[in-house]
Amino acid sequence: MRSVFDAVGFACVLLFVQQILWPAPLGVIVRGMLIGGLTALISFGIALIYRANRIINFAQGDLGAAPAATAVLLIVGPGLPYFVALPAALIMALLLGAFVEFVFIRRFFKAPRLILTVATLFLSYALAGVALVLPRLFDITSPPQSFPSPFDFSFTIAPIVFRGNDVIAMIAVPLVILALGAFFRFTSIGIAVRASSQSAERAALLGVPVKRIQTVVWVIATVMAALAIFLRAGIVGLPIGQVLGPAILVRALAACVIGRMEKLGMIFVGAMGLGIIEQAIVWDTGRGLLIAPILFIIILVALLIQRRGIVARADVQSTWQAAKEVRDVPRELVRLPEVRFVRLGLSAFGVLLLLSAPLVLPESRVNLIGVIAIFGIIGISLVVLTGWGGQVSLGQVAFMGIGGAVSASVSSRLGWDLSIALLLGGVAGAVVAVVIGLPALRIKGLFLAVTTLAFAAATSSYLLNQEFFSWWLPQGRIARPPLFGLIAVDTETRFYFLILAGLGLTLLAVKGIHESRTGRTLISVRENERAAQSYGVNVIAAKLTAFAISGFLAAFAGGLFVHQQQAFDASSYVPEQSLAVFTMVVIGGLGSVPGAIIGAFFVKGGDYFLPSQLNFFTSGLGALITLMVLPGGIGSLLYQARDGYLRMIAARRQILVPSLVADVRADSDKAHAPKATFNFDLLGQQEMEEAPMASPLAGIDVNDPAGAAGTPAVLEEIAPDEEELVSAGPPTIGTARRRRRSSTGD
Repeated sequence: MRSVFDAVGFACVLLFVQQILWPAPLGVIVRGMLIGGLTALISFGIALIYRANRIINFAQGDLGAAPAATAVLLIVGPGLPYFVALPAALIMALLLGAFVEFVFIRRFFKAPRLILTVATLFLSYALAGVALVLPRLFDITSPPQSFPSPFDFSFTIAPIVFRGNDVIAMIAVPLVILALGAFFRFTSIGIAVRASSQSAERAALLGVPVKRIQTVVWVIATVMAALAIFLRAGIVGLPIGQVLGPAILVRALAACVIGRMEKLGMIFVGAMGLGIIEQAIVWDTGRGLLIAPILFIIILVALLIQRRGIVARADVQSTWQAAKEVRDVPRELVRLPEVRFVRLGLSAFGVLLLLSAPLVLPESRVNLIGVIAIFGIIGISLVVLTGWGGQVSLGQVAFMGIGGAVSASVSSRLGWDLSIALLLGGVAGAVVAVVIGLPALRIKGLFLAVTTLAFAAATSSYLLNQEFFSWWLPQGRIARPPLFGLIAVDTETRFYFLILAGLGLTLLAVKGIHESRTGRTLISVRENERAAQSYGVNVIAAKLTAFAISGFLAAFAGGLFVHQQQAFDASSYVPEQSLAVFTMVVIGGLGSVPGAIIGAFFVKGGDYFLPSQLNFFTSGLGALITLMVLPGGIGSLLYQARDGYLRMIAARRQILVPSLVADVRADSDKAHAPKATFNFDLLGQQEMEEAPMASPLAGIDVNDPAGAAGTPAVLEEIAPDEEELVSAGPPTIGTARRRRRSSTGD
C-alpha cells in the first residue's frame, strides 16, 4: 500500500512541477503519457535484467531496435501486413534474447558485475552495427523513419491528433503490463524469476535452475524492448540506418532509478511522468535541449530523497567491486639486476618509440598519436576513480569538456600563459568532480554510474552549449601560447612533445599517489568501507579525494585536447565518448595504469590506424570476444608474462617468493584438488613428496590449557614478534592487516 501512495505522490509532484514550469494542454500531456508508457516497457527490461544479473544492460535499447527495424522494413519494403511483420519481429526478438544470453552473457556468469555491464556496452555496439546494415538487406537506400497505421482512424485531444498507431500503443501498453504482472504472480517460471532475483545463490540451493531462469528474463526483456521501439516508431519515428544512441537509454534508466530498480509500479509511473515532462518541454520551448539537464536533476533528487538502505545495498556494492589490484614486483626480486634492467629497458623502449614517432610518421599521424596519449591520461583518471576508489563513473569526458572549456577560455579570452590555463582547467574539473561526487556519499555502484551518465548528457547538451553559455565558452580558433612564456608549442610536433610530457607527469603523479597513504586509503575504502572506517580512515574525504584527483586529470587532458585541436566543439564530449572511455579502460585493465594506456592505444588506435574492415577487432563484437577471453583486460597478459619471467628468475636464483608461490599453488590446487601438492622444482628447489599439507597446529586443542601451553613456540614460528594477521571485514585478498596482540591474550 505504501508503494501505491509513493507512486501517486511522485506523479502529483511531477505534474505540479510541469504545470508551473512548462505548462502544456491536455493533448500534450496524454501524448507524454503514451510515450512514457512505451519507455516503461524498456525500463521493465532493464529492471528485470538488473534483478536477475545485478547489472545495467546498456544494450537494452539496441536489443529491441534490430527486430523493430526489421518489422518496419518488412512493412515498407516487401509490403508485409502489419500483423504479420509484428509477430515476425517478436519471434526474432525472442530468438535474439535467448542467443545473446546463452552465447555471451552466460560466459560472464562468475565475472564481476562491472565487467558484464561493460560487455553489454560492446554488445550494444555490435547490435548497432547490425541495425546500420539492415536497410541494405532490403535494397532500401533511403530508410523510412516510420510506417503507416493499419487503421484509418483518428481522434483529437487538442492540439494533438492521435491516429491508429497511437491507439494501438494505448491498448498494447496496459495489456503487456497486465500480462507481465500475471506472469510473475501466477506462473511457476515467474515465481522462480522473482525468487532468483532476490538471491541467485539461495534460489540455486532450493533447486531453482538459475541459468535457465536468466535466459527467460533476457528473452522477456528483449521482446518488450522490441515491442516498445516498434510502437514508438509508429508514433515518433525510428532512425533506421542510424545508431540509436543513449538518449532513449538515459530516459529508461531514469525511470528505473526512480523505481529503485525493484518496484515495477513506481518505474511505470516514473516513466510516464518523465514522458509528460519531456513533451511539455518540447511544447513550451519548441526544442528538447533542456531535457537532458532536467533528467539529471530528477535522477539526482530521486536518489537523494530515497532511504540510504535502498540506494546503498551491500550486495550491489560487492558485486560492483571489479578492479583486481595489480601487485608490484615482489620485494625479494625488485632490486635484482635482471629485474631492474628489464624494467628500465622496457620503459626506455616505450619512451623512445613515442619520441621517435615524429621522425618516421607524417604530421597527421603524429597528431593522432597525441590524441591517443590524451585519452590515455583520461583512462588513468578513471583508474584512480574506479580502479582504486571503487566509484563507477560514466561521465569522465564531461570533466574533460569542462576542463577544456575553462583552459581554452583562459588562454584565448584572457591571454594567460598556457601552463596557467592547463592548471586552472584541471582545478575546474576537480571542483566539478567533487560536486558530482557528493552524492556518492549515499549513492553506490550502478546508481552512481547512472547519475554520472546523465551528467555527461546534460553537460554536452547544455553546459557546453554556446547558445546558453557563450559568455564564457571559447569561440573561434584557439591559439597555442608559449609555455611559461618561453617554450613555443605552435607546431604539431612541438605540441606532441608537450602532450608526452603531460602523460609522463601524470604517470609520475599517480605512481606517487599509489605508493602514498592516499593510495592505500582509496584501495582500503574500495575493499571494505566499514573496516577502513574502523581503522580511523575518513571515508568521506577518501571518496571526494578520488573524485578530485580524477577530475583534475581528466580536465587537464581536456585542456591539452582543446589546444591540440585548436577549436572547441561540444560534439566531442557527448555521452557516447564517456562510454567509449570506460570500455577502453576495462579492455586495458581497470586496476592497471599501464592497462589504461594500452586500452587507449587498442581502442583509439584501432579507430585511427586500422582499415575500416578491421575495426571489428577493436569495437563491437570483436571487443566483446576479447573481454570474454581476457576478463582482466589486455593488461593482464602483460602481468602474466611478467610474473612468468619473475618465477624464472626466482627459480634460477633459488629464491622463495611467497606471492609467486601462492599463484602456482592455486593453479595446482585447481588441477589436483583435493590434494594440496606443490612442485618446488618451479623455483629450483627440491620437490616435496606428494602428500596433503599439514597444519603446524594440527593436533592441538586451543581450548585445552594443557595443549595451549605448548603453542607459544609454534606461534612464534608462525607469527614472530607476537603479531597475527586479522581480517578486516569479509575475507578478501589484499585486506589482511596486522594488529598487535600480547601473548597473554589481553
